[in-house]
Amino acid sequence: MKNSFITIALSVICSASTVFAQSSKDKAVAKNILEDHRLDTIQQRALVLLKGFSAGTSYNEVWIRDLNTFIKGSLKTQDKNTVKNVLLMFFKFQGEDGNIVDGLVDTAKAKGGYNYRYSKLLPTWAAHKNTVETDQESSLVQAVKKYIDVTGDTSILQEVIAGKKVIRRMEDAMQYLLNERWSDQYKLVKGATTIDWGDVQPESGWGVAINKETKWAIDIYDNAMFAIALRDLVAIKPEGYKFSKNWPAVAANLKKQVRRYLWSEKSQKYIPHLYLQKSPFTPTFNESKILYSGGSICAILAGFNTLPEIKQINQQLRASAAKEKFATIGMTVYPPYPAKQFPNMHPYIYQNAGDWTWFGGRIAEALTPFGLAGDAYEDLKPMITRTIVHRGFYEWYNVQNGEPKGSGDFRGEAGVLFDAITILKSWAKQQLSN
Repeated sequence: MKNSFITIALSVICSASTVFAQSSKDKAVAKNILEDHRLDTIQQRALVLLKGFSAGTSYNEVWIRDLNTFIKGSLKTQDKNTVKNVLLMFFKFQGEDGNIVDGLVDTAKAKGGYNYRYSKLLPTWAAHKNTVETDQESSLVQAVKKYIDVTGDTSILQEVIAGKKVIRRMEDAMQYLLNERWSDQYKLVKGATTIDWGDVQPESGWGVAINKETKWAIDIYDNAMFAIALRDLVAIKPEGYKFSKNWPAVAANLKKQVRRYLWSEKSQKYIPHLYLQKSPFTPTFNESKILYSGGSICAILAGFNTLPEIKQINQQLRASAAKEKFATIGMTVYPPYPAKQFPNMHPYIYQNAGDWTWFGGRIAEALTPFGLAGDAYEDLKPMITRTIVHRGFYEWYNVQNGEPKGSGDFRGEAGVLFDAITILKSWAKQQLSN
């Protein structure tokens, strides 16, 4: 009996010692974060850029998947009604079936080769939808939630557009995914085969539109985005409002199916695709070896993974980044798809193993709630460094030579970095106040 008491006492002491050590480590990390003035510089530069709504210098359009990631920063620099009206514009172009467009553009600049859509509610604007994607509806719901989180303005949900309130239109957007982008076999949302969160099909030609060559598939990114949107929709439900569907039940079943079909317990990673009919790749190509970064990070944000799994995902992202001289965990995929398999996008180009802070920077939001802010800060450091060195928010980076590519004023990256730094600073202040 005496030995049992001694064992228990030693266990308590060791546990307390571990907690104290972790607390001391967290405080040291917190101090480093608050003393890293590069973070202040980046946020200041981001706010200057976030006075506009187009994706960046290379784009005329306002894209909902981009706006969703920089709306919090926009609300720091612009009047809330201005931001609110931009969100409402997407609802004014909503299809009868509930679908949401990708981008909005002034009709005078509607020269991108897209199949444009027009609305009597906004006669001077045109819109288009990249039909290979399945994230526009989810992105808009998430953006509305962020708008409400920052402003406290729930009146946006009661705005009436063409006889229908926005809250109902948000439900319609979610229902569209169940009606038109749903696999009855797997009970998961589907889309065209693309690279991770990308918007380009493998086959040559106009890669952003569904066509006769499209290979339908299920991936983690689309389903994670849908799960986050469902969670957000439920969180902002107006008092007294009755949903048309039991959305919490849909979300719960979605997580169950993701775990069943997309998560590989053996490899502790998400499989790239689950094909509904046939793969666009040759039978000898082993796609399962490819690691998807953006979709994996979004899966953590969606609440699909346990703490040990989250640590494993982050370690795998770091291991992949270490294989290329200039890579961070924002490298979309690794290894890249060979040119033979993905002729529409060669290796290390754009979404085929290009490095995107736009997605990699979300690691701060993903890890911090799990007590891994220190890991998130380490992941973010190389992204911070190159942003300072190149004095711009570039769309993506070449991991082989470190060169910045694409738009030099990419608002998606600016928004994600602004949010990531805000999250880390908030955590750091909390640690040092305890």
